[in-house]
Amino acid sequence: MENSESAATISRPELRWFYGVILAFIASSLFFLAKEQYWMAAMPLLVAIVYLAVFSIDTLLYIIAFCTPFAIVLNDKSAGPALSFPTEPLMFGVLILFAFKFIFEGGFDRRILRHPVSVAIGIYFAWMFITTLTSSMPLVSLKHMLSQLWFIVPFYFLGTQLFRNQDNIRKFIWVYAIPLIGVILYTIVRHQQHGWTQKSAHWVMFPFYNDHTAYAAVIALFIPVILALIFEKRNTGWIRICSFLCFGFLALAMILSYTRAAWLSLVIAFAFFIIYRFRVGIKNIVIISGALLALFFTFRTDIMMKLEKNRQDSATDFNKHLQSISNISTDASNLERINRWNSAMRMFREKPFFGWGPGTYQFNYAPFQKSSEMTIISTNAGTGGNAHSEFIGPLAESGVPGMLAMILIVAMVLYRGSVLINRTKSRSVRILAMGILLGLITYFIHGTLNNFLDTDKLAVPFWSFIAMLVALDVYHLKEQEKLSGNGVYKNVH
Repeated sequence: MENSESAATISRPELRWFYGVILAFIASSLFFLAKEQYWMAAMPLLVAIVYLAVFSIDTLLYIIAFCTPFAIVLNDKSAGPALSFPTEPLMFGVLILFAFKFIFEGGFDRRILRHPVSVAIGIYFAWMFITTLTSSMPLVSLKHMLSQLWFIVPFYFLGTQLFRNQDNIRKFIWVYAIPLIGVILYTIVRHQQHGWTQKSAHWVMFPFYNDHTAYAAVIALFIPVILALIFEKRNTGWIRICSFLCFGFLALAMILSYTRAAWLSLVIAFAFFIIYRFRVGIKNIVIISGALLALFFTFRTDIMMKLEKNRQDSATDFNKHLQSISNISTDASNLERINRWNSAMRMFREKPFFGWGPGTYQFNYAPFQKSSEMTIISTNAGTGGNAHSEFIGPLAESGVPGMLAMILIVAMVLYRGSVLINRTKSRSVRILAMGILLGLITYFIHGTLNNFLDTDKLAVPFWSFIAMLVALDVYHLKEQEKLSGNGVYKNVH
């Protein structure tokens, strides 16, 4: 009796606080609604997000990943800095929390910080910071650098700790892939309503993706990893069936996207699969690559004449659309890409070392265009976007060191990913790592022709896939190696 009386006595103040908080929230909500201040209705959601950020950061990362395919840009980037809602505000919050945790608690796994990929990312950011200071538009560059931080910190650095557990890798893939299938279904329905035309394929995925190139790039990124889940023996029959259905939707969406760069990236990724599957040695790869280069330079005049004669523009017919890939005479998309690259090269020649500043290409390239190179989709206002290359863009914005830093990240990912595939004794790790690496290779190829890493749509899966590879490399390269140490968040596992 005494214990129950004591418990009742203790619970009464707690109940008073509970009911007090509820009544205060109801009263304040009614007050703000009467004043037509509707933002108050979002307070419970904000409290829940703060709770997850403090006590269950892994759940918050899954939520961000799930929301990314459905996220909508609130304003046009051509008119100023864009905000993808709700993902970017959430990522910014995770970035701030990570900074406080790291400063006051430390404890981040040094094996991750010393990994070659992490070192390359550190060099990338160090040079970005320097070129932000020397930027022609410092405020634009600062915003660009912050946006890169809130992409990379949650999904690379925190991602490596989340992906210590292999099951979390598979879970994350599905958390992103399921809403992506939802966007694909929405796109296919709209495409059918407009007669399956090549022209409508450019915009039917709006508002979730701005155009078909970014949409196809993320689909290409996921095709190899979904195939890997099909061939993993540890997966149950239902998982394999779901993976096969998912692959079918992705393949159909890829065909209907009419995106030539994505198609090409998958072909090259398949070539890498052949290399990994049959363990083709570096010596043979060098010999084959050298022979192909020699053939190109031997017949370069004939090749260029052939390309200049190709006047097949992009079309609904798939055969004609494939032929248009090499049309550098009349195809507006190809010619505009060349125009952007040439403009970037002229910008580079004027500021070869520090560049014009991160994120400033779209505001500076217009005066560097030549009228003879401009197309029907060119603009003198410079509102047409970026340099259409993850490598040429940094060359103009951050000089030679900026481009080399990006190339170094790609090289380290390819190197450590290849080492992991060749050395691991676990068949499951090998298949998973190969699917992830081949997915990244599709974007490395795509990134020579387009650049989307300044958007959450590609940045979230791209940096997450790299984190998966690094986590597998550090924690699962040796089958017998046990998980050890705690990350910066002890609840991320």
